[in-house]
Amino acid sequence: MLRRNDLAVSLFVVGAAAAAGYVLRSRRGSEGTGRSKADLGARIVGRDEVPIDATVVDASSSRLAEIPGARRAIKRAVRNDAREEWEHVTLDRDGAWSVVDAIRDSLPYYDGEDDEYNGVFVRCNDRIVVLDAIGWARLEDPLY
Repeated sequence: MLRRNDLAVSLFVVGAAAAAGYVLRSRRGSEGTGRSKADLGARIVGRDEVPIDATVVDASSSRLAEIPGARRAIKRAVRNDAREEWEHVTLDRDGAWSVVDAIRDSLPYYDGEDDEYNGVFVRCNDRIVVLDAIGWARLEDPLY
């Protein structure tokens, strides 16, 4: 009789541990552990701040339209006359990291030296805006 109770308790403990593990694993998956983020920043620059060998893209460019958040960041920079601060648009979803790749690979990205800006120079009406993006991924959940 004692062995039957020991077996029942052992099965209960193992079952409870399995259920707890399932709940923790499914909760972590729903939080998007593997999700990535991209931050697009835009600011207005003076015509004298555009490097001579940088290509300036028009804001109506179809390639620019294909990049999520790019036009929104540019419009914010123009609307807020962002000359001192960057206007940001943050994308938090699966595949957001690809936005960084798209800006650097599908548009004429300028990799500046020393005091030059990195990014894509965009003409929006009568202003020049520099657009850049960074991305990151949360690799693991914090311990605390």
